[in-house]
Amino acid sequence: MSNMTKPTLQQSHGPAYTRIYAVGAARGENAVPNADLVGPIDSSDEWIQQRTGIVTRTRAGADVSALDLATESAREAIEKSGVAPELIDLVIVATISNVQQTPSMSAVVADRVGANPAAAYDTNAACAGYAYAVAQADALIRTGVAHYALVIGAEKLSDVVDPTDRSISFLLGDGAGAVVIGPSEFPGIARTVWGSDGSKAGAVGMNGTLTEFRDGAAEWPTLRQEGQTVFRWAVWDMAKVAKQALDAAGVSAADLAAFIPHQANMRIIDEFAKQLKLPESVVIARDIATTGNTSAASIPLATHRLLDEHPELSGGLALQIGFGAGLVFGAQVVVLP
Repeated sequence: MSNMTKPTLQQSHGPAYTRIYAVGAARGENAVPNADLVGPIDSSDEWIQQRTGIVTRTRAGADVSALDLATESAREAIEKSGVAPELIDLVIVATISNVQQTPSMSAVVADRVGANPAAAYDTNAACAGYAYAVAQADALIRTGVAHYALVIGAEKLSDVVDPTDRSISFLLGDGAGAVVIGPSEFPGIARTVWGSDGSKAGAVGMNGTLTEFRDGAAEWPTLRQEGQTVFRWAVWDMAKVAKQALDAAGVSAADLAAFIPHQANMRIIDEFAKQLKLPESVVIARDIATTGNTSAASIPLATHRLLDEHPELSGGLALQIGFGAGLVFGAQVVVLP
């Protein structure tokens, strides 16, 4: 073997740059005002608005699944992108609310929208899931492993809500947001700043396991959070991550057209804006007021609404940052479609 030349593996190379082509959205069809939720948590509409900025949230009916929401948002994104669905060869769904461990939501969505036999997988990075999936789609296209990607954040969080929980239940909504990502003549997605801190895993997440539920040792697992811990982490540590994402993109806050943070809490969003010293010209996404916190779906849903209300933002730069259970975080600057 020693005097024979060893075969060299071929490596794939893709385009130098990628960008987001289009955004699609699907929200739960029912508007659920604070008044509907305050009884079991012994609270008030005023308290919820002061603490979170939420006036009402969207929730889906019993017969609508996260998969249905994902499919609806994907169809809109594909149609607006002008990319034929059969050219999409990568589908990533960011979710924490697939009601089955397997199969993945992504494989079924890929088939439903006409992208079969695309590579398809779900990713669980909670509220950072969409930012994580954008990072993956960008990298996989630029290495030539995929050509066009469909990235979806999809959640039906009403399935994992305890109406008596005062820590997080009243924040949560249902919805899905999707984007199509493909090759670009110019850089449309800057380097992602991402990471995790598993030492704070107890700060937000499920309050039990499925095996405990099966064995009768726990109720149906629902989401819980240590509000103060999460708030402090989001406001202090995540503002730093947002600044790092600006640095990674080689831009300043003044260059931004929009700031689209995870829609966790209006007070966190306001504090972010202060810490980043965002000029008045930067439009800040505040979709949480009427949609609620939709975890992995919140950034694409907020993006969709911003572009609907402010079409002049198209082609401008947006800083997006997701953060949540894990704890995990991801941020990148993107060119808005």
